[in-house]
Amino acid sequence: MERIVEIEKMKIESEYENSLRPKTWGDYIGQDKIKKNLQVFIEASKKRNESLDHVLFFGPPGLGKTTLAYIIAAEMGANIKMTAAPMIEKSGDLAAILTNLQEGDVLFIDEIHRLSPAIEEVLYPAMEDFRLDIIIGSGPAAQTIKIDLPRFTLIGATTRAGMISAPLRDRFGMHFRLQFYSYEELSRIIKKASLKINITCKDEASEEMAKRCRGTPRIALRLLKRIRDFAQIRNEEFISKERARYGLDELGVDEQGFDEMDLKFLNILLNSKGRPIGLSTIAAALSEDEGTVEDVIEPYLITTGYIERTARGRVATSKCYDLFKLTPLNSGLFAQKEN
Repeated sequence: MERIVEIEKMKIESEYENSLRPKTWGDYIGQDKIKKNLQVFIEASKKRNESLDHVLFFGPPGLGKTTLAYIIAAEMGANIKMTAAPMIEKSGDLAAILTNLQEGDVLFIDEIHRLSPAIEEVLYPAMEDFRLDIIIGSGPAAQTIKIDLPRFTLIGATTRAGMISAPLRDRFGMHFRLQFYSYEELSRIIKKASLKINITCKDEASEEMAKRCRGTPRIALRLLKRIRDFAQIRNEEFISKERARYGLDELGVDEQGFDEMDLKFLNILLNSKGRPIGLSTIAAALSEDEGTVEDVIEPYLITTGYIERTARGRVATSKCYDLFKLTPLNSGLFAQKEN
């Protein structure tokens, strides 16, 4: 079916890029508490010879939600099917997906918060009773057909947990919020990945990259591949700290991990001289969608304490002013400096 494919075919990646994805708990670095709990729940389910309860992962993009779904399926010895919520346009689409599942299969739905209410209503009995209710016809002649489904595990992933309806959220037996990674964890991820792409990364170089990848493995791997390009074009057999710094500077990633969009965001707040700025105003100034600002740009800046969300809008924190050696009274100097 077009709407259900194996995970390897769903992602528009090369086999080479897929090789960087961890396949076992031993390879997966970080999120230790989540891993520990999942290992317990998976082992218990296997002992009972049952499918794993439904799982919901949420958190900023690039932290490993899809990778965890891979590993869960592998640990359960199950096939995994993948789709994305925007691809499920009609209840018939979901019905086709569910009726093609086999006993014990894992169904992964990415960006599950984007399911329409009508689709969610079809999903509820499937999750709770492993039953599909289909209405045929309309008006007085309408009939409901009940189809039994094999027991399966639904894994939902979302970057916006607040947009998931309460009834859908409550039907997941396990909720896990993925956290940003520490510098040490990212450094280990970079070093392990560098061996897979046939280049050695010095400890100092991996630490330098780890500090600039916003606590996100996906960004770390992207930066690693670009720094490798800078090293190989000069026929260097390994990535040194100097080469890492040079490449990161060329890519426009500063020592705090800020890129051009982050600096523009902070510029807006610093120029407000302490006044809160609304999300819609910021999005318009950046020429970005509000969802992109909330899901991609803000999480790291909030987690690291550079900005705060208030009832009136976003404000720069004292840590942000200290970083650029400014105060709310002279913050306009930052804009002059950037220009």
